[in-house]
Amino acid sequence: MLNDTILQKKVLREITSLGVHDCCSIFFRHKRQFAFPLHTHEELELNLVLGGAGIQRIIGDHIGHIGHAELVLVGPNLPHGWFTLDDREEDILEVTLQFRKELFTEGFLNTELLHAIRKLLDNAGRGILFTPDVAERVYEKLLALDKMSGFDSFIGLLSLLHELSVAKDTTLLSSVSFSREEIVSESRQLEQAFEYMNRHYGNPIALTAIAKVVHMSEASFSRFMKAQTGLTFTENLVELRLGHVARMLVTTQLTIAEIAYHCGFNNMANFNKLFKRHKGCTPKEYRSNYNRQMSGGN
Repeated sequence: MLNDTILQKKVLREITSLGVHDCCSIFFRHKRQFAFPLHTHEELELNLVLGGAGIQRIIGDHIGHIGHAELVLVGPNLPHGWFTLDDREEDILEVTLQFRKELFTEGFLNTELLHAIRKLLDNAGRGILFTPDVAERVYEKLLALDKMSGFDSFIGLLSLLHELSVAKDTTLLSSVSFSREEIVSESRQLEQAFEYMNRHYGNPIALTAIAKVVHMSEASFSRFMKAQTGLTFTENLVELRLGHVARMLVTTQLTIAEIAYHCGFNNMANFNKLFKRHKGCTPKEYRSNYNRQMSGGN
């Protein structure tokens, strides 16, 4: 079992200023450095960064660098942070909107009208990256929302979430297995397939076996998974295993080889190649980088 307590101790737990009776809180900050350590909090957070090209972002097990306009929705308790890696001469604008999922009751979100918003909030558990054009449009909405109060602020928030829920070309940043998010799908067969892979990821998983679990032929299951996820069975399995690898790199002291074998990778050369292709760095660099940001270093 992975030692999640290590992750919880290393990642700063932020106590936000959002009051119990508040709809949301919004902050506009001009800065040249991002020095706040990797952290989590119970609230959902929409973070907009303008003029910060090259800044490093960490969301769950995702590590990347941002462009000029960055907009990410982060779910509750998902480790996240932005970090400057060099000295800046020009100000960066950061706008942070925080709100609680409890603001929207289960019955409210279950209505057909809010189906897209429900899916948005569920996917936020992995971190959602929006395109630069959406980021720039949302900036205007955030300016307007900051001037609202009372019931108007709730309607403004709902309108903003609707725009995000219908946005195209979004990217889910953190892997399901790192974020410990359940696969929520309209297809019970897809959920069963991922449940099986999550239980047995450390062992060989044959296409034949998983096809039997969902009562399909191998060919039908292959087409089904590709249509549902955009990835092949093998690609999904690799992503899931790498998510478990990433979590173990930051929650255990096991060697990289031990972690790789534990997560179902039996060929170290192939494992290292896959990890670098998906994460953009070697496992050693990933562990070092993540641990450095958890301790607040740059």
